[in-house]
Amino acid sequence: MKTSAFVYPWDVNGDPEAAARIAGLGVAQVTLAAAYHSTRALTPRHPRHRVVTAGHAAVLYPADARWDGRPLRPHPAGDWAPGDAYGQAAESLAGAGLDVHTWVVLAHNSRLGAEHPHTSVVNAYGDRYPWAPCIAQPATRAYLVELAAEAAVRPGAHGTELESLGWYGLAHLHAHDKIAGVGLGDAGQYLMSLCFCPDCRAGYGARGLDPDELAAAVRAALEPVWRGAPSGGGWAGVGELLGVPRAAGTREWRDETARTLQTAAVAAVRAAAPRGFQVLLHADPVSYHCGANAGVDPEHILSVADGVVVPCTGGAEALTPFARQGREGAVLAANLTVVSGMGGSPGTLAEDAARARDLGATELRLYHAGLASDDDLESVRAALRAG
Repeated sequence: MKTSAFVYPWDVNGDPEAAARIAGLGVAQVTLAAAYHSTRALTPRHPRHRVVTAGHAAVLYPADARWDGRPLRPHPAGDWAPGDAYGQAAESLAGAGLDVHTWVVLAHNSRLGAEHPHTSVVNAYGDRYPWAPCIAQPATRAYLVELAAEAAVRPGAHGTELESLGWYGLAHLHAHDKIAGVGLGDAGQYLMSLCFCPDCRAGYGARGLDPDELAAAVRAALEPVWRGAPSGGGWAGVGELLGVPRAAGTREWRDETARTLQTAAVAAVRAAAPRGFQVLLHADPVSYHCGANAGVDPEHILSVADGVVVPCTGGAEALTPFARQGREGAVLAANLTVVSGMGGSPGTLAEDAARARDLGATELRLYHAGLASDDDLESVRAALRAG
């Protein structure tokens, strides 16, 4: 199967051996970050540094004049990725014979929430999530669609992978997270991720739900959970906590909001891209799920995008709902973590890839060529050589 490895520009720039080393793994493609959230990352082989701290969400290339005068706009990176860091790395990687695709993080941006608090998701208690832009707000949607088009279609790129193109919620590795004290479960996570900004309140109202009553119902439903009661699993658990009619109304609003944003962003990328440019989404087949792998309706998303990248570390069953669509030519890329220290299993990559292929995967994604140790990369190299 065609295999791509995720890479940051700072893994490549300043390391004259990086591009050849990545190509030597046996991958045909790299998915190179062009717009990314704040992070702290190890660079275990770089000759100049060992830790890179990206202080805020940023574009890793010079943004163009389309943003002039706009209150919502991407920020340039600091010294962790100066100038056209993406372009410099892309040139090196392409020179090593690798096909370069962009990696674009969208609705995950703590700086946006800090500078423009009104753009953030607001839970039923009134707490804002600055890392999670509310994708129902028209100005935020316009910003995300424009960012997708600009960041995806960089010079020389042959495709893109759009991450976080949907709802973000409570669950998020944010600074020093201290939110695991109560087991919220799938249903509790959903309730704590419901947004009550003015646009979402209007959306609930249009579906026959009084937003004040809904917020009160969410708080009441969560009271036993705060005391330690289990919250139930899956969508049935949401219905048990909130009541089936209310749960259905919230999901209808959120699913439609995500679908229309996904459709608009993919269309904007296609309009800006050359013919044959591939557009994939990092996706979860359960539409009410939040996070980097945005919840999607498999049938809808495969009618809009060229395919999906699906998290498969620990099991590849999430591929099945996409494979069932039988969409000819669709890319179903199984995303496998190959960094042992981050819960990956590079030593079983061959077996995991075979299992993913049996469940419908057509390609592999490996997270992450820059973060992995030498031993992890050797396991990857051996697995791809054997396969």
